[in-house]
Amino acid sequence: MTDQLMSDAEIDQEPSFPEWVTVVGVKVRERGEVKTARTDDPTIQVGDAVLMELDDDVTYGIVFSPPRSQPFTPPMRVMRSLLRKATEEDHAAIDHQQQLSSSGMEFCRERAVALGLQMKLVEVYGSLHRRVLTFCYTAESRVDFRQLVKDLARHFSCRIEMRQISSREEARRLSGIDTCGLVLCCASFLTDFKAVNLRLSRREAAWSNDSHRVGVCGRLKCCLMFETDDWPTAKSPGQQLIQPSRS
Repeated sequence: MTDQLMSDAEIDQEPSFPEWVTVVGVKVRERGEVKTARTDDPTIQVGDAVLMELDDDVTYGIVFSPPRSQPFTPPMRVMRSLLRKATEEDHAAIDHQQQLSSSGMEFCRERAVALGLQMKLVEVYGSLHRRVLTFCYTAESRVDFRQLVKDLARHFSCRIEMRQISSREEARRLSGIDTCGLVLCCASFLTDFKAVNLRLSRREAAWSNDSHRVGVCGRLKCCLMFETDDWPTAKSPGQQLIQPSRS
């Protein structure tokens, strides 16, 4: 009897998902590729500024494709949802953050050169709810940015966060076109990064020295995962692979 009650309770706690969802295409902070996000506001139009939660903070995006309804699929469980359409007050905050990001990029690069820091600044963005500026950068080795942080905090009078990202993350943020003529997989449809190595490939011997298998990030291309015999979805005939398009 107890087991039956526990089983019923567990069933009741299972999350329920709608059969159909409304989605829009959004560029986060107007950078990179258009990302699909869920929304409950069918009045959103192309060009609208919207607020969304990202990295445990609130940022903004610009709508690039109008709302459309489509059937719910399991991968949509990790899809970001829009918080709301930006208000007049939000627009003022967004304009302020854009100005901070632009001046932050310029000032940080100047100070990094003056301090002799070997780092490449990728993106600077602020928070809509906190007095903080985040500086994303890549570096081949560890960077002592303590003096840089002091200079930035003194100049902008806010909290400074330095975030080192990988070259693959840089490519995902900036996007681009690869040698195949398509938008980078990491920027267009991949939701997480997995380790890629030549041992996974069926044709390791055939192209172990092929430079065309190296992406714009300087690492092995993510699409090599789709070439393997033991790739997880390759053993699931009922699951279709995502097919990138040129449109």
